[in-house]
Amino acid sequence: MANKKEKVVSRKEMTMAQWTLHQMNVNKIGYIMIAPFMLLFLVFTIVPVVLSLVVSLTNFNMIEWPDFVFMQNYATLFLDDELFITALKNTLIFAVIVGPIGYVMSFVVAWFINELAPSIRAIVTLVFYAPSISGNVYIVWTTLFSGDSKGWLNGWLMQLNIIDAPVQWLTTADYIMPICIMVALWGSLGMGFLSNIAGLQGVDRSLYEAGAIDGVTNRWQEVWYITLPSMKPQLMFAAVMSITGAFNFGGIVTALCGSTPTDYVGYTVAHHMSEYGSVRWEMGYAAALSFLMFLLVFGVNIIINKLLAKVGQ
Repeated sequence: MANKKEKVVSRKEMTMAQWTLHQMNVNKIGYIMIAPFMLLFLVFTIVPVVLSLVVSLTNFNMIEWPDFVFMQNYATLFLDDELFITALKNTLIFAVIVGPIGYVMSFVVAWFINELAPSIRAIVTLVFYAPSISGNVYIVWTTLFSGDSKGWLNGWLMQLNIIDAPVQWLTTADYIMPICIMVALWGSLGMGFLSNIAGLQGVDRSLYEAGAIDGVTNRWQEVWYITLPSMKPQLMFAAVMSITGAFNFGGIVTALCGSTPTDYVGYTVAHHMSEYGSVRWEMGYAAALSFLMFLLVFGVNIIINKLLAKVGQ
């Protein structure tokens, strides 16, 4: 049988569409393997985001046919909805404080736990991760900050003669934000923390020996030049989970202080979205809020990705 030489196709001889189809044909097995995930991602992520954008351009009450109003919902949000401005400000405050601090905390705690003996490390990891998988975790906090004399904090302070009467911790405007931020930071050791533990366990130990030869002299240099660059995927995952959780702060406020906190202190965009989507049934307005939150979180994740790219440089 005569040998036939395969024709090598140059990238320059193809259009972008032809080159794309060519690469898909070459890597068709890989595309088949990821097809189930891509299908689910399309149906449950891409399509809902696109639909939220479409619905946000309408006046839709779930009963009548949607009436397209185009950018009116967005104009109302920024020009005629003072409560949205309050909710956006509170959301950004929570995100700026809880997101970065919780992210750093999850790495630092994971780093210290990783230095423990394996048998102890497993137990301590479970202790720190347990709050994120507990369904009734807020019962502890509501009992601690209960506004009557039976609340743990009030009981202790009254026994020490620091206060004479119970303090309404969860309904007093001055205390709501600090308490909710503290609870959020405590609960931030979740998936991001577990991801950091996995990343630290996966660092090749020989890299530290090579680093010592190349001039790495202390633990901080090891962390910056070896540990962090070796676990960038885990760092990125932890950052996404931390930032997304920080923007979804409304659940913590609702669990502790109700859906409408005193003087709207701690009132977030998530509360505003729930108000218009679940109570007023103004789905177009709620979709506009939802799409703005998507853009905000998406933009922050892009910034985080760029910052993490500079780690170890």
